[in-house]
Amino acid sequence: MPEPGIGPSVTVPDALAESATGFFGPEWVAALPGLVARRCEEWGLRVTGAPMHGQVALAVPVRRADGSAAVLKVQPVDEETAGEPAALRAWDGGGAVRLLEHDPRSGAMLLEALDPGRSLADADVSEALSVIGALLARLNAVPAPAGMRGLGPLALEGAERAKALAASRTGRDRRLLEALAARAREVAAEPGGRLLHWDLHYGNVLAPLPGAAGRGRWLAIDPKPLAGDPGFELLPALRNRWAEAVATGDAGRETRRRFDLLTEAAALDRDRARAWTLVRVMQMCVWELESGADRLPEVPVAVASALSRRL
Repeated sequence: MPEPGIGPSVTVPDALAESATGFFGPEWVAALPGLVARRCEEWGLRVTGAPMHGQVALAVPVRRADGSAAVLKVQPVDEETAGEPAALRAWDGGGAVRLLEHDPRSGAMLLEALDPGRSLADADVSEALSVIGALLARLNAVPAPAGMRGLGPLALEGAERAKALAASRTGRDRRLLEALAARAREVAAEPGGRLLHWDLHYGNVLAPLPGAAGRGRWLAIDPKPLAGDPGFELLPALRNRWAEAVATGDAGRETRRRFDLLTEAAALDRDRARAWTLVRVMQMCVWELESGADRLPEVPVAVASALSRRL
C-alpha cells in the first residue's frame, strides 16, 4: 500500500534490477523502493509517473510541494557517480540539468524535470553533433571542482593495463594496444583541469519542458565527471548512432566528418582532441578484454583507425 504523501509505490523495472544487481548486488536493488519512499517523505515529493532508468540509475517523476515537476534520481555511489552532484552545482544549470536537492548519505538527487521524449537521439545527426559540440564548449569552460577525479591518473593506469593485455595478444591487436598505450603516456603529462561530462552521447541531451523560460533548447544529463582535457569528450558522439555512419557507405569518412563538426563547435585543438579520443578508445578496449571479450570492440577500433593513419 502506498505510504501517505508519496503517491504510488515504486516498482524497480526488471531491466534495471538485472543490470544493477550485476554491478552492486541484490541488496542494493531490494532497498530501492524504501529509499525512494524516504526521500519523497523528507523532501515533500509525490510520485507522478512510472520510473525511468539507465543501467544503474532509477529516475522517478515527482511533484514538489509547490506543485513543480522534478525527477528523483537514485543510483549507487561509486567512483563514476560520486562527483555528479558537485559537477551539477558547478554548472548551476548552464548547459546541464539543474540540481535541486542532494542527500549525501544515499547519493539521491532531486533534479529539474526535462522532457524525456525529446532527445538528440532523434535529431538529424549533423545538427546533433553541432549541439553536442556547443554544449561541451559551455560545460568544459568551467574549472573542475576541487577533489574531482583526474584524467591524468586514469590515462596512465589505462596505459599500464593496455600494455599488460598486449603481451597476451598477437598481430594487429597487440600493435594497436601498444600504440594506444604509448599515446596515453604522451598526453597524460598534460591532462587538463576543466570539468568534463565524460558521457555526452545523443541520449544524454534532453529538451527542457515546454514553457521552461531561459533554459535554452537542449541540456545535458547524467554526467560521470572528470577533471581533464576537453578533447577526451568526443568518443560517445563519434561511436553512437554507428549504423548511420555505416549507411553512408564510408564509415571512416563519416567519422572524420563527425570529428570535424565536434571540434569546430567545441572550439577544440584538433591534435589534442584526436590524441585524447584515442586514449578513450584504449579505455574501451581495456574494459572489453578485461570483461572476458576475445576481441577488441569493433566500433571504437574503427573510430581509432579513421582518426589515425598510424594505427
